[in-house]
Amino acid sequence: MSVVKIIELLAESPESWEAATQVAVTEASKTIKHIKNVYIKDMKAIVEDGKIVRYRVNVKISFVVND
Repeated sequence: MSVVKIIELLAESPESWEAATQVAVTEASKTIKHIKNVYIKDMKAIVEDGKIVRYRVNVKISFVVND
């Protein structure tokens, strides 16, 4: 039987929402093993002078705690 934990993270990128999501997963994987999936809960873009300058995501990452 497995136990799965879910954490919530915020991340951003100047490139895209996909890149921001990858930032969250990359940073989480530095200290968390067995990441199974990522759920994008919310997306937001920061606009300056009529252009999107940063993409932000609020994600939930799940990982196996005990296998």
